[in-house]
Amino acid sequence: MYSMMEQGALREEKQGHIPVMLEEVLAYAKEVKPLKILDCCFGGGGHTRAFLEQTDATVVAIDRDPDAVERSQALVKEFGDRFRLVSCNYSEIDEIGESGFDIIFYDLGISSFHVDVAERGFSFRKDAPLDMRMDTREGMSAAEFLEKAPNDGLVKAVREYGEEKNWKSIVKAIEEARGTGILSRTVSLANLLESVTPAKVRRLNKGIHPATKTFQGIRMAINEELMHLEASLPKAFELLNVGGRLLVISFHSLEDRIVKRQFRRWAGYPENRFDSTPRQDREILAELLVRKPLRPTEAEVQRNPRSRSSLMRVLEKTAGGEQ
Repeated sequence: MYSMMEQGALREEKQGHIPVMLEEVLAYAKEVKPLKILDCCFGGGGHTRAFLEQTDATVVAIDRDPDAVERSQALVKEFGDRFRLVSCNYSEIDEIGESGFDIIFYDLGISSFHVDVAERGFSFRKDAPLDMRMDTREGMSAAEFLEKAPNDGLVKAVREYGEEKNWKSIVKAIEEARGTGILSRTVSLANLLESVTPAKVRRLNKGIHPATKTFQGIRMAINEELMHLEASLPKAFELLNVGGRLLVISFHSLEDRIVKRQFRRWAGYPENRFDSTPRQDREILAELLVRKPLRPTEAEVQRNPRSRSSLMRVLEKTAGGEQ
């Protein structure tokens, strides 16, 4: 039985890559008649293609996945000088030699291409080496991480990033499996995680594989996704024109929390319930165009199950200033 995420990936494999919340993204982008757009998460190129087809803007796209270069070639041939791809992490956007963007866009998480290519090790529906690196040229694989990480590193990946309630049993099982070869392959790890999941939990979460959350947490840990997001957002704001818009689609509560707090800070609102600074004492640099995150329509979820957990926040820059 596949998880909801993997069912979505299977459907995408048959239908082709489906960009999430595309209508909403284009609606907010077109309102500013953009001349220059930065897509920080090229992925399958769906959003980038739509920007190129439905606006007159030039588009700079970023992706740290080396395979994205090959996926981008069709757009290079079709749109020429209006498009270029920069191979880097979006935490490095201040080094791409570009600024003055009207739209900066993030579609966080992984694309269907990561899930569909078994050898990348993101999914457990096909047996493969347990890799999970967004950039296969650097860092340790998921298998290496599971073999070498200290206990607190495993706990953080499984409990915090994976939001897995059964984290104690899972962490113990991983530590006991070290040196056996079980942690080196996607399917053997998934079977291990299933074996330590209580039957009651499996029944309650029917249709969602017990390994789903842990795989997510491991991926987020080895790719340092939250750290890179926190580093990237202030840089993006600096590269954005006054009157420009920052659009972020997230798929995880921790990602959305980072975006929400940063957006509220720029807009002059309390970041959380402990922030008591009076509004008149805050520097207001932006306006929240949506107070609560936008969610996909039921029709989109039916068409593309991967969009089910997506949340989109939109902010418009109203002033410059140091962050």
